[in-house]
Amino acid sequence: MASASECSHRSVQFECSRHAAQSGFKRPNMQERLAATKLDNDNLLPNLALGKRDEIAEDPEYPPQSLQEWFDEEDRNSVTPSRRTVYVVPPPQISEAVDFLEPWSRPKNYRQEDQVEHPFIEEIHEYLSAFYHGLPVKLMPRSTLRLVRWDSGRTSVISTSKAKSQRPRFVGLQVSQECVRIRIRASKDGVFDGQLNLNDLLDAAIDMLPKDAYALLFLVNHDMYEDKDDDFACGRAYGGSRVAVVSSARYNPNLDELESVERLHAWPASHCENYISAFCDEADEDSKPKKTFKSHTKTTQNQGKFGSSTSRVGPMEAAISIHRTLPMEIMTGASLSALWLGRVCRTASHELGHCFGIDHCMYYACSMQGTASVGEDASQPPYLCPIDLAKVLHATSTTSIGRYNALLAFCEKSHRKNEHIFAPFAAWIRGRLVELEE
Repeated sequence: MASASECSHRSVQFECSRHAAQSGFKRPNMQERLAATKLDNDNLLPNLALGKRDEIAEDPEYPPQSLQEWFDEEDRNSVTPSRRTVYVVPPPQISEAVDFLEPWSRPKNYRQEDQVEHPFIEEIHEYLSAFYHGLPVKLMPRSTLRLVRWDSGRTSVISTSKAKSQRPRFVGLQVSQECVRIRIRASKDGVFDGQLNLNDLLDAAIDMLPKDAYALLFLVNHDMYEDKDDDFACGRAYGGSRVAVVSSARYNPNLDELESVERLHAWPASHCENYISAFCDEADEDSKPKKTFKSHTKTTQNQGKFGSSTSRVGPMEAAISIHRTLPMEIMTGASLSALWLGRVCRTASHELGHCFGIDHCMYYACSMQGTASVGEDASQPPYLCPIDLAKVLHATSTTSIGRYNALLAFCEKSHRKNEHIFAPFAAWIRGRLVELEE
């Protein structure tokens, strides 16, 4: 794999890699992709896609969801005048009775001086307001939620690095006048001291759903697990119930090396041809390719920007040009915080998308793609493909230009305009707006 000092991402690949073909994934052709954007003779122009998809390799025949299929889905909840608000629920406060949970939101083996500040809930709320522009997005007050003692009288042993101490098997999540039981356990892989159960948190999210809510996103700082075989889980949505839960814990940049997260080739540089080729070479080591796969690439001829001097720089090229100016190896605390925020925002918007009835995207590199790892998360874009964008625009009753301008305003705020994810995303949006205006 190319090092930070070797790769300048000057050759960019937009089509699926040979690894996608070897895994059995057959991407819908251009005609099928165009048809998938149509609803009552509506027509949208498609983007190009990246093919390095670990999640798709696991289930290459997962059925794609066209705009018409989304519209006709019987279980999809419609936005109505009385139920159109998206709620964002902040991480709960921790009562003194369960203060042992306080350090669980930080990795165990990192020094205090290495700790990065958790993403601010207000900024996540602001991003989601732009992403789902057209609908009211409200932030619930944190005072309404507290983790408290669960009076079951049952305890189990949770191992620590030095000793074994008695900890309860459950804690309670107090929501107004109700208390929901949340299972807890020691972290299976030892990265955190302990974890909260994702399914119990989703049940709690259903209980706190306001009457005027279209959907609700519950954010937690603690690591989560879904079942006993899981090492961890970052997020999940009960789409039919209109609730989602996302944990920020594993997106902590201090865990990047442990989780094999690429910073140099994070989006948009995940389209770098050298990176994709190296990824495929690694996959080829244990198996011979079934067939060769020729990729479509763009290669620059100068040091300044992509394309020839007479060609207009497209959205992706503009995004990569910004990305390669950003620091990769030595980053300030503010840059690390912005990186963490961008990762959580992408996952939060993805999980809320399921509440809107949107399935995992099989058409393009898209914010609604499924992911099989934290590392794969980093390679995926923050934007929606034309097919999933059409679904969101229909649900939110807004325009693509209005939505892009709202996202651009978020990304261009003074403390974000030179930061990872947001600076390249702003460049991509500006390029996309030019295309729409033309």
